[in-house]
Amino acid sequence: MIQTKETDLKLLNDYLREQFGCKVYKIALNGGFTCPNRDGTIGYGGCIFCSAGGSGEFAEDKAKSIRDQIDAGKSRVAGKIKDGKYIAYFQAYTNTYGPPAHLRELYMEAAGHPDVAAVSVATRPDCLPEEVLQVLEEVNRIKPVWVELGLQTIHPKTASRIRRGYDLPVYDRAVKRLREAGLEVITHVILGLPGETEEDMQETVRYVCSGGATGIKLQLLHILKGTDLEKEYLEGRIQVLSEDAYIGILKKCVPLIPDHVVIHRLTGDGDKRILVAPLWSGNKKHVWNRIRSEVLGV
Repeated sequence: MIQTKETDLKLLNDYLREQFGCKVYKIALNGGFTCPNRDGTIGYGGCIFCSAGGSGEFAEDKAKSIRDQIDAGKSRVAGKIKDGKYIAYFQAYTNTYGPPAHLRELYMEAAGHPDVAAVSVATRPDCLPEEVLQVLEEVNRIKPVWVELGLQTIHPKTASRIRRGYDLPVYDRAVKRLREAGLEVITHVILGLPGETEEDMQETVRYVCSGGATGIKLQLLHILKGTDLEKEYLEGRIQVLSEDAYIGILKKCVPLIPDHVVIHRLTGDGDKRILVAPLWSGNKKHVWNRIRSEVLGV
């Protein structure tokens, strides 16, 4: 836990050591899913910021089995982690969007790996039918399950602008049901969405932290190649945050996060192969050093 002048903050690394007693590394997996906002169930093209890879550019090869993906991820970080554990992170696209039996097979394969400490599932709040919730509950009895929900914003105008495809009460119901099932809920929030003020962003953070989420990810808006957002950016219709502006927003948002909500992310580095803007975000070490110094005060 990090103590600042405003509040005590619980960062992910500290939380993982508390829970598992060792270094824990996240391995991004690709379960071969798609998204209802892409296949026509809700819409086509996805959210305007989402890449063709469904935000899974850092995930392993979907052609491999889940166990083989985990082993490949382990090999990839072998030089960084000794005698640690791993989080099996189903990252690409919507990872509860499929037949419950198939989901169970994938999740159980991940949970059954001896080096996996927890299973994390990224999804949409509108893709959690009761049958899928029951599968998640079952897996949670074997290994802890985290469900990561892509909320991004609480503001209806912005949600429509980014083509999110569901209303805020859908998110509220999902959080309530997931928490009733004993599952951890991590909510994704994007800072710098088109048209939002700093006050709008702070309202979203407050809402998430008071609404039952056990973790939060604050993500800088990235412009990625091939997205509808890229077209708007290149046409000059939207702007991205400068480094100083983003640090300033974090300074206002982070103190709003209570110590019972784990901070899973305070920035993000988009895949440099498809990153259009802001290019400063690609200097991950520099940005994180500024956050530690100016936002966290450590």
